[in-house]
Amino acid sequence: MLKKIRIEQLQAGMYVHTLCGPWLAHDFWRTAFLVDTPEMLAKLRASPVQELWIDTRKGLNTQDALPDSVLTAFATDTTPSSLNQEMARASAICDEAGATVMRMFSEARMGHALDLSTASTLVQAVYSSVERHPDALISMARLKTSDNYTYLHSVAVCGLMVALARKMNLSAEQTVQAGMAGLLHDMGKAHSDPRILNKPGALTDEEFKHMQRHPVKGFLMLQATVQDEEVLDACLHHHERMDGKGYPHGLAASDIRLLTRMTAICDVYDAITSDRPYKKGWAPGVALQRMAQWCNTHLDAQIFEVFVKAIGLYPVGSLVRLQSGLLGVVCAPAQNSMSTPQVAAFYHIGLQRMLRPAKLLDLEKLPNERIVAGEDPSKWPFTNLEQLWQKAAATA
Repeated sequence: MLKKIRIEQLQAGMYVHTLCGPWLAHDFWRTAFLVDTPEMLAKLRASPVQELWIDTRKGLNTQDALPDSVLTAFATDTTPSSLNQEMARASAICDEAGATVMRMFSEARMGHALDLSTASTLVQAVYSSVERHPDALISMARLKTSDNYTYLHSVAVCGLMVALARKMNLSAEQTVQAGMAGLLHDMGKAHSDPRILNKPGALTDEEFKHMQRHPVKGFLMLQATVQDEEVLDACLHHHERMDGKGYPHGLAASDIRLLTRMTAICDVYDAITSDRPYKKGWAPGVALQRMAQWCNTHLDAQIFEVFVKAIGLYPVGSLVRLQSGLLGVVCAPAQNSMSTPQVAAFYHIGLQRMLRPAKLLDLEKLPNERIVAGEDPSKWPFTNLEQLWQKAAATA
């Protein structure tokens, strides 16, 4: 959404769409960019520019500096709700949480200390959403763009950590702790070169080494306000591997803590299922198959088993082939079995035609219908799977 503001309303974290006035009146050769440093903000405010347009889809809105009303409102209610009901709440939480994380990153770039109370409110809102329905927020947080990936990735990993901790039967306090580790694990990227962070292509060796420094940068930055050693360790060591070939310290498996092992799994899953400028994200089912191959070398095998149970053998959004010869997309998790979710069947393979409208099938209630295989969406010419499962989930 485009919004016209006066220059004095501009804050770090906003995305400039257009600067008003003749381009010769100022020395900004780019007219569309993220205001991500205090120097850039000061330069803009000191320029002849009086008004500008911001894009609130790519950066902060003018009201984002106000109290986190949505997060606060949803932070304490843990009353169970349906998937449809929670999807609407989760969408609002993700929108505001993404803006909140963006603001946290902007403050970090300017050298300001982390506002731990804001982070705690955000984690509590995520925790409460997962308590109300464990799949809604995780599903909504997958819907990222290349512009908001860094911020919503933190929100998504927070939600995945809460879901995993619940499935591991950790205490409420430990579950919130896990959510905090997920939220803060990538804060060091606030001090990474944005040209490398957002590069639409493979990194050079030097660029990769630069990005490998973000865990240490995050750890050093967070030490000033975060007292929880487990959370700090997860931020520092979530790229360590079970075979000792990770970074930054090449830890042996015996030296990698439980919360850190959990963070590694949730971080990898969300990263590989998200679209990036240089790579299309894998489908959830495909991602789980690949991650299973990385167990014991990269990931903890026992925790990964629990992770699969937490998000489902066929997570929401998975493309599946049914025994009847139909293709469908998973739109709601199973209540009693990982292998019998609700599926929106939309294509008949044998007849090679779309089903209009799609059929909503609850496999728990259909003993003669079952999933025979997960499918890789990249091998099929369907481009609207995200819209399809969201529409089906609204009626599930």
